[in-house]
Amino acid sequence: MSVTERTVRRDIARLRDLGYGIESAPGPWGGYRLSPGTRLPPLVLDDEEALAVAVGLRSAALSGALGADQAALSALLKLRQALPRRLAGRLGELDATLAHTPRSEEPQISPDRLLELATACRGGTRTELSYRDHAGRSTIRYVDPYRLVHTGLRWYFVARDVGRGQWRTFRADRVTGTRITAEPVDLVDPPDAASLVSRGIASVVYPVYATVRLPLPLDRALAVVPSTIGAHAPDGPGATVVEIGGNDVEQLVDYLLGLGTPFRVLSTDAVREALLRRARGLIEANQ
Repeated sequence: MSVTERTVRRDIARLRDLGYGIESAPGPWGGYRLSPGTRLPPLVLDDEEALAVAVGLRSAALSGALGADQAALSALLKLRQALPRRLAGRLGELDATLAHTPRSEEPQISPDRLLELATACRGGTRTELSYRDHAGRSTIRYVDPYRLVHTGLRWYFVARDVGRGQWRTFRADRVTGTRITAEPVDLVDPPDAASLVSRGIASVVYPVYATVRLPLPLDRALAVVPSTIGAHAPDGPGATVVEIGGNDVEQLVDYLLGLGTPFRVLSTDAVREALLRRARGLIEANQ
């Protein structure tokens, strides 16, 4: 390679400092070889690889593939901050051409809005939140950001409402703007974010409910229908009864058909009949 042994040793030492595991073997047939490192070293990505990773992280965040974990959002935020300006521009153009289809006709939320909220959570500073409540009223709240939680249907922003002195959950798709202030916050005794969202959803009274029996033990049923979506009760060692609320019968039928597992509707009759109508329509259309 037209370099001196001193250059090779210096480069090997530098790679080890960066976290690459490099083993050496003495002797005339010895040398250096890569081995698993003790920590993740810096990754050198070309333009197309960086864009591919960013798009993959974006999809993981929007689909909730990692559940309530913010790992995809956090990684995407770090990557976008490190991208050269030319690549950040290309990623912005790409984001503008991509669309995410939500489940059960839930409102969409832009990746930029999620990244704004993730930035607020990581920054540890008070944030001015522009928010639209369930009645469509626009309000301005000052909050101390804490976590983002994904329920499988929606993203929720968990923060301490400064004006009310309470921990609150905000639907992320109803956030219309954020402004991070310079005031640092010290979160004292923060709650379990996922549990807070679950309790908030459970307290909502829906117009329609369905009770279904899944032929799955409780732990597997919770993986299919998160606790933030339904109330679970074991029904013997191999089954679970789940109560799920919705805005209307058709929305519940859409959700149940998307579970990807067998189930039996225990109540209500309206949900059962709507499900049977949908099934008959599918059978007739495919005969």
